[in-house]
Amino acid sequence: MANGKWVSYLRVSTSRQGASGLGIEAQRNAVSAFLSGGQWTQLKEFVEVESGAKAERPQLNEALRMCRLYGAKLVIAKLDRLSRDAHFLLGLEKAGVDFVAADMPNANRLTVGILALVAEQERRLISERVKAAMAAAKDRGVKLGGQRPGALSAACRVAATRASRRRAEARAAEIVPAIRALQSSGATSLWAIAAGLNAQGIPTPRGADKWRAAQVARVLSRCPSAAR
Repeated sequence: MANGKWVSYLRVSTSRQGASGLGIEAQRNAVSAFLSGGQWTQLKEFVEVESGAKAERPQLNEALRMCRLYGAKLVIAKLDRLSRDAHFLLGLEKAGVDFVAADMPNANRLTVGILALVAEQERRLISERVKAAMAAAKDRGVKLGGQRPGALSAACRVAATRASRRRAEARAAEIVPAIRALQSSGATSLWAIAAGLNAQGIPTPRGADKWRAAQVARVLSRCPSAAR
């Protein structure tokens, strides 16, 4: 039984199918059947006409953006409507969006989990090769660095800080359009904007349910062009 907020994504492979509606209606019915019952809200439906072999999909990207903005899940009719590319499916996991295929409700976590295990195995093999190379170098008398095992280098710490900042800026950029819309409708104070975001059910950057003026100010500081 479905609960919570959902965004649906429907895709056909040819413009002819898109114009005629062939395939779209069947997918829409499958999504509706999956969502029947429970307490749920479908925020929006996205329809795309694109080959499954292509990774560039503007409508899917917009659907994922909306899922992140509202903390919603993505629902599709069939797993192959997303992609047959395993790398692409792993990218969905990294995008931070949970998705469900109506025809195989358990396949989302199972499939991505299996692919993640494969990736983890590859990382493990790389780590073992690096350790073997370091051991061989040590046997040859090469002096290795004196840094404590497991300690992060200064460069790693700087990179981690930058990555965290980029994630925060990306999340802020996703929220900015909603803030601009509220500003255009007359919400000029930080508290008014916070109230508007709360009314729309948009989670804060840290995932909290309720916005406060200080949180709105932080988002605006990351995207100065949104401030007035």
